[in-house]
Amino acid sequence: MSSPPPIRLMLIDDHAVMRAGLANLLNFEADLTVVAETDDGDSALQLWREHRPDVTLLDLSLTGRDGIATLRLMRAEFPEARVLVLTSSEAHENVLHSLQAGACGYVTKNVQGSELIAAIHEVHAGGRPISGNIARLLAEDTDYRPLSPRELEVLGLVRQGFTNADIGRILEVTEHTAKAHVAALLVKLEATDRTEAVTRGFERGLLKV
Repeated sequence: MSSPPPIRLMLIDDHAVMRAGLANLLNFEADLTVVAETDDGDSALQLWREHRPDVTLLDLSLTGRDGIATLRLMRAEFPEARVLVLTSSEAHENVLHSLQAGACGYVTKNVQGSELIAAIHEVHAGGRPISGNIARLLAEDTDYRPLSPRELEVLGLVRQGFTNADIGRILEVTEHTAKAHVAALLVKLEATDRTEAVTRGFERGLLKV
C-alpha cells in the first residue's frame, strides 16, 4: 500500500533566516514538503495560484501588504485555502482579526517544532489549532472587545496627534463620525483620554514603536 503524498506547504515570512529554518525543519519530515516561499503579500497570491499548496504558513508582519490583508485577499480568491498564521504577535486584535479573515489556526513563533508540525497536520485535517498561551488569554478575557479595522486606523492617527477634524478629513468622513470613532476607542481601550488610549494601544501590541 503506497503512502499518501506529502502535505504541500507555502511559507510567507519577511525574515529570510526564519524561512530557511522553517523550510529545513519541515522538509525533514517525510510527510511535509515546502513548495513555495515568499516575503510579501503580492507575490504570495501569485505563488498560491501557481502551486496550490495544501497549507500556507503566514506571518502577519510582511513587506508591503500586511499578513491580515493578504489573508483576506487569499481567502476571497481561494476560499479553499488553508492558512495557519505563524507570527510573534500575541495581540488580541491580531488573533481575532486573523480568525475573522479566515485563518484556520494561530500559533506563535515560540512554539516547539513538534507542536508546529502537529498544528500543520491539524489544519490539513480541517482543524483549528490555537497556541495554548493565546487560547488561555482569549478564554480569560471574556469582556474583551476587539477594535475594528477602522478603529485601529483611527488609533494610529490619534497617536500622531491629529484632531477629530483632521481625522475626518484624512478618512473622508465627517468630524462627527471621527469623534464617534475616537469615543469608541476610549471605551474599548478603557481609557480616559487620548494619551491613555495610545498607551493602552502600545500595551496591547496594537501600536509599534
